[in-house]
Amino acid sequence: MATHVRHPIWLREVRPAGARTFASLYTVESFARATISSVIPIQAYEILQSEQSVSVLYTVVSLLGLSVTLFMPMLIRRFARRWVYTAGACLLAIGSLFFVTDTLFGQALGMLCRVMGASALSITLNLYIMDHIRKTEFIRSESLRMAWSTFAWTGGPTLGILLYTRYGIYAAHGAVAVFALILLALFWYYRLSDNQMIAAGRSRALNPISNIGRFIAQPRLRLAWLIAFGRSCYWTTFFVYGPLFMVIAGEGEVAGGLLISAGNALLFTAIYWGRAGKRFGARATIALAFAAMGVILFAAGWVSTTAPLITGALLLCGALFTIAIDALGSTVFMRSVHPYERSQMAAVYRTYLDFSELTPPMVYSIVLAFFGLGSVFATLGLLMVGCAVVSWRYVPKSM
Repeated sequence: MATHVRHPIWLREVRPAGARTFASLYTVESFARATISSVIPIQAYEILQSEQSVSVLYTVVSLLGLSVTLFMPMLIRRFARRWVYTAGACLLAIGSLFFVTDTLFGQALGMLCRVMGASALSITLNLYIMDHIRKTEFIRSESLRMAWSTFAWTGGPTLGILLYTRYGIYAAHGAVAVFALILLALFWYYRLSDNQMIAAGRSRALNPISNIGRFIAQPRLRLAWLIAFGRSCYWTTFFVYGPLFMVIAGEGEVAGGLLISAGNALLFTAIYWGRAGKRFGARATIALAFAAMGVILFAAGWVSTTAPLITGALLLCGALFTIAIDALGSTVFMRSVHPYERSQMAAVYRTYLDFSELTPPMVYSIVLAFFGLGSVFATLGLLMVGCAVVSWRYVPKSM
């Protein structure tokens, strides 16, 4: 028949999307972001020559990125998830073009592209996960996703630093563009589709302000946001101020990259944290992790530059407990959000990352005006203790 279309045989052999599908996508995405995670703050410091100015730069970029995140549901409704995901991957590559200019303007634009790309990828991937993974499998899926990304977050920062110090700025940022292209190819190979059975109702408002109000009105979603915000603040501090601390303390740029890689190497423990969550409950595990992070950060702030290697070891211990929140924290949101408003609520929920990149640098820029670099870690410790109390009090025992 003239209307009969023969499709390539290989198209039929792609397996239905599952936990491994999303773990592989997240791993490649992580390579694209992790490779320059320790390069960006060092490059910004070389341009600005002040850790306080670096904090201000991160604050400005995060403010701009926040507005993009809130309007993401409109973009998804207008262009469909697959195109928003594709745009996110492309923005990671475009950001590399700005970074290689090695100017303050290029640095700011590169950081902004990176924030917008990460936002698009995170929101759309979470929507795909909620479409294809059963609620009872969220903990297993998330812990597997974190564990697989160990390869990226372990080798990526050190790889980026080595490329940056030995071969120059073009090599470090060129690697990001390569990983972004690989991510695009893998995503289109999987051919993920929207679940039309649970599409958002037409009557639901897409106005960002209305979405924020709807999100705030639901206690479980507020709780999920705070948990994600707390652990993301730790990672923001670890990625930005960890390398800076090593450089300022006299240990060098490579030591900063090795610190980040060592912390990310612990991501394989997400599998074991997932099992702990099933055994002892998400509430107890999350609260314990936050409390341990608070104590460790107070110790790191006290030791500070008097013993940089001990401070680095303490930050690694804090990263170990932060991974527990990575493995379990997002399940609070995924098990609480209503199917018909996932897109809107996922966009508001995703602002935890924007605020975690905005709030700490803004607060630290004030603290650093009066105290040394160790005050950054002690300040973060206060937030971790607060998150521990709230988690123990309000996370349901049934989770």
